[in-house]
Amino acid sequence: MSTARASVLERFRQPLVLRDYPLPDRLAPGAALVRTSMAGICGTDVHLWKGELPIQLPVILGHETVGRIERLGEGLDRDWSGQPLKEGDRVTWTSTSSCGRCFYCAEKRQPTRCPERRAYGIGYRCDEAPHFFGGYAEFHLLQPRVHVFKLPDGLSDEAVVGAGCALVTAIHGIERMGIEWRDTVVIQGAGPVGISALAVAKTSGASKVIVIGGPKHRLEMAERFGADATIDLDELPDSARRLARVRELTGGHGADAVVECVGAPQAVAEGWELCRDGGRYLVLGHYCDAGPQPLNPHVITRKQLTVFGSWSSEPRHMHSALKFLADRPDQFPFAGMVTHRFKLEQADAALQLVSRWEAGKCVIEP
Repeated sequence: MSTARASVLERFRQPLVLRDYPLPDRLAPGAALVRTSMAGICGTDVHLWKGELPIQLPVILGHETVGRIERLGEGLDRDWSGQPLKEGDRVTWTSTSSCGRCFYCAEKRQPTRCPERRAYGIGYRCDEAPHFFGGYAEFHLLQPRVHVFKLPDGLSDEAVVGAGCALVTAIHGIERMGIEWRDTVVIQGAGPVGISALAVAKTSGASKVIVIGGPKHRLEMAERFGADATIDLDELPDSARRLARVRELTGGHGADAVVECVGAPQAVAEGWELCRDGGRYLVLGHYCDAGPQPLNPHVITRKQLTVFGSWSSEPRHMHSALKFLADRPDQFPFAGMVTHRFKLEQADAALQLVSRWEAGKCVIEP
């Protein structure tokens, strides 16, 4: 093959367009060319399609991808954990890379804040060679310094993409906030990030996890993942009634920890009130800018809250996530998150379905 197909976002809020691009003739040392097996459609892709994050177009979306190594650049012979790599191996990779040398990478050890950090499916124009920097394509080019992870035979593509970036995001965020032994936890949102935060909270020592969200099929998935209680937004559309229900479920106090996984600014003000006095609040779902929201800082002081923010993840979180998925396939059936499969030429239809919240996890199988 000298060319391959990709589904391209050329204009915000417009249908994706199928394009052909030339495959690279040669690879830089440390790079790899991967044939895409499965790519997930993340809620962030919907925000990108709407133009809610400043990115350059055109772009091949898709930052949750599994594939098989087609070609390896010189020097790339082992994955991030030290396992040997060869052509034909099934792999996934971190969607972002950092410089490793700047103030945030080297001194503060917060590489997610690296000013040179770029993300596949987000930060690379596809009209410039070598083009293939997103999952909605038949091939994906991995740049030098990317963190590649060889997948064990028993771990399915569906589990890896079903967990997607949501699981590594949740691991990073809950690591920052911390969940203490026997904490009561409220998760705001029952989408992939909320489900992942539920799974991480359950294995971090939480005694009770309450999930607020909708629609019903997502709350049913939360119950499959071990939610101790769910609150349906359609049944309790009023914020005051949801607060009363959370207090009823937490002995009248509110939750020890609340995790925002919605990406809706109005959820933050409600989330502060869902915390008990002295509780902790984590803003996890706002990767894209959905706009401002009036907030009262007095609530933080009055309730003596601790508020955290968390952005993306690091390679070590991917390593932890893959071990988590391999060790607990029955307890946390992430493969079951995949509800709809699409061909590459149907990528736009898949994106629209996700935007309407009518699916669990949509995937593209080029």
